[in-house]
Amino acid sequence: MAPVELDFDSCYRAVSARDARFDGRFYTAVKTTRIYCRPICPARTPSSRNVRFYRHAASAEAAGFRPCKRCRPELSPGDPGWDLRGDLIGRALRLIDDGAADDTGVAGLAKRLHITERHLHRLFVTELGVGPLAVARTRRLLLAKQLLTETGLPVTEVAFAAGFGSVRQFNATMRETYGFTPSELRATAGPKAESSAAGLRLRLHRREPYDVEGIFAFLASRAIPGLESVDGLTYTRLVPGGTLTLSPGPGVFHLDVQLDDTRQLARVVARCRRLLDLDADPDAIAAALGATSLEPLVAARPGLRVPGTFDGFELAVRAVVGQQISVAGARTLLGRIVARHGPLFPDATVLAEADLDGLGFTTRRMATMKDLAERVADGRIDLDGGQEPAHAVAELLKVPGIGPWTAAYIGLRALRDPDAWPTGDLVLNKRMAALGIPADHIDRWRPWRAYAALHLWSSS
Repeated sequence: MAPVELDFDSCYRAVSARDARFDGRFYTAVKTTRIYCRPICPARTPSSRNVRFYRHAASAEAAGFRPCKRCRPELSPGDPGWDLRGDLIGRALRLIDDGAADDTGVAGLAKRLHITERHLHRLFVTELGVGPLAVARTRRLLLAKQLLTETGLPVTEVAFAAGFGSVRQFNATMRETYGFTPSELRATAGPKAESSAAGLRLRLHRREPYDVEGIFAFLASRAIPGLESVDGLTYTRLVPGGTLTLSPGPGVFHLDVQLDDTRQLARVVARCRRLLDLDADPDAIAAALGATSLEPLVAARPGLRVPGTFDGFELAVRAVVGQQISVAGARTLLGRIVARHGPLFPDATVLAEADLDGLGFTTRRMATMKDLAERVADGRIDLDGGQEPAHAVAELLKVPGIGPWTAAYIGLRALRDPDAWPTGDLVLNKRMAALGIPADHIDRWRPWRAYAALHLWSSS
């Protein structure tokens, strides 16, 4: 199998320099050892004649290479190129990370993307060199490898947590792909992470710089009472069947999670990465915005991220509730929804039929939330990755009571559109006026206007 085309000389220079900026963007496969590595692998740089470069770990594994035990490709931050793409491949990869292929198979994944399974397979082979099934299998294997290496979770539970249908299938797939069984890998692994009060502990790696204080302050001011809380640099929230806690460590975030059903673990990990915007490329963002009128703000807050969301529908309701009221006022109203219909935030099906009377909402606001919930419940709007962002925004604008500001805010946080700009936002307008930034500078911040908005909001 031929590797996906990458610029060989650029990749080899990055590997020789162990340049962390390229971590997650490609993988180096060594023909003599049949091992593939991250660009930052501490091992001796292989001879250029012995290496091949692959854009995705699944491509390297399909070509017969095994993941390195030293640099551990399963810990790579995501490729920001995939994360930013709103096209079919980018959306499909996000849905696979979210466990969609495990839940419904490739046929269900294709249906959610509104294309045929054959067309989806053809797109993957053209772009990555492998089909979506191979990508989903690699995701399962790499998560299993991390669980075996970092936790004391029994092998049986690791198999199901990673998305395998049986322990037998898990053992056979790992032996076939990696050349060793789960038990053999665990026997050679180093010390496990200490168990926490919340159960399992995993490391979520990030790119530096990262504005830890900024993202926790943002989440703290918007935490919904009864659902989530922020204590200093510790974020906690309820999730279906359990709880999760996120806290920073050197170069990582620690995810402490307790789940009744460990088969939901992959989804929790993927959504936490989106919540914390861990796959962003801070150097590219700073280079673009730092060359504009935002330079002082970018210099003051290196590594600023755009906070995402754990659930797209929940974020959309937050945006609707937050229209024309304070952040604190919105928190209070959202907390009342959770108190009545919780302990989790109600999903679209539940909220479409929920009794919202007496919670402080206007008749018009309740109608907007109900209409939004019905459209999400019946699939006209997909806020968790299945719909092209521009299409999702267009559908949002059809909801009575949702205007450009609300749709853009949902695009910015739920749809992960890096260029979303909340037109008409009063705080943004005031900050730009105070800094003497003309309105026509907004277009100079493309394609990172979402990050420009966060810099302006954070500077107020």
